[in-house]
Amino acid sequence: MNNTYTDLVHQTFHFPQEGFDVNDNNTLEFNGVDISALIEKYGTPFKMTYLPKIGMQVNKAKNMFNAAIKKHRYDGKYFYCYCTKSSHFSFIVEETLKHGVNLETSFAYDIDIIWQLYKKKKINKDIFIICNGFKTRQYTRNIARLINEGFKNVIPVIDNKNEFDDYKKSIRTREPVNIGIRIASEEEPSFDFYTSRLGIRSRDILEFYVDKIKGNDKFRLKMLHFFMNKGIKDDVYYWSELNKVLNLYCQLKKVCPELEAINIGGGLPIKHSLNFDYDYTYMVNEIVSTIKTVCKKNKVDTPDIYTEFGSFTVGEAGAVIYSVLDEKNAE
Repeated sequence: MNNTYTDLVHQTFHFPQEGFDVNDNNTLEFNGVDISALIEKYGTPFKMTYLPKIGMQVNKAKNMFNAAIKKHRYDGKYFYCYCTKSSHFSFIVEETLKHGVNLETSFAYDIDIIWQLYKKKKINKDIFIICNGFKTRQYTRNIARLINEGFKNVIPVIDNKNEFDDYKKSIRTREPVNIGIRIASEEEPSFDFYTSRLGIRSRDILEFYVDKIKGNDKFRLKMLHFFMNKGIKDDVYYWSELNKVLNLYCQLKKVCPELEAINIGGGLPIKHSLNFDYDYTYMVNEIVSTIKTVCKKNKVDTPDIYTEFGSFTVGEAGAVIYSVLDEKNAE
């Protein structure tokens, strides 16, 4: 009977998988990098980042969405945004920007990162910056400063009703400002937070738009934002929530012609174990197809699609290497 660890791996998993290989010296490689050589040089533990993997992930998602748009003859564009909270390290963020991404922020200090990138000429004032998260006063003021100083494509995503009043006071541009609204999604009953703590309840959004935004020359509703904490999964809850959001989009579009974007957030899963199995192409095709189908049924134009992939962008580019120090056998 085979009872080595290597035999167990081969009997249990399809190995090696993408990103891993075993070289002629029978040692493990991570994206073509010899792990044993690094262990000999640096010892353990250590953390490594394989930067080319970031571009591979960005282009993978772009290619899948653009292929789905072409396949389904979808009248809309795709925009890839990097979620900065996944890794704020400069070498990570700057690497993502080499591949034509836009940026998403979550906190007040993220705006300081935007300014540093601008000063280093890594971005210009035309880049799309999606501003998510709960907004403290400092955060809304930082966002307003970006807009006031000429960043043309900053989109503050309204997370609660009070946030909008801050922008009315602090934004001083002549041109109308594009804003978004985050929809508070409902998770499956087994999830710790059944209703999202972020966003405005869907039943309140139409009233909020009519009362606060419609007819206001200073602001335009450009985007609806939707995200489920459990991620993008092929199950009844995800498709049910996505359809609710799309029907709300269609309802709003009929009274708000400037609305032209759906942001489905992040949530594409990454490899956490050797038995990981996820059909990315199928899911992307289903998302694009579903959006088109619902919009066609409601006789409204299909929106541009935005995503905010963070872990998907950087998660598989990194590895932490440890050494086994001892064995403890069960008695």
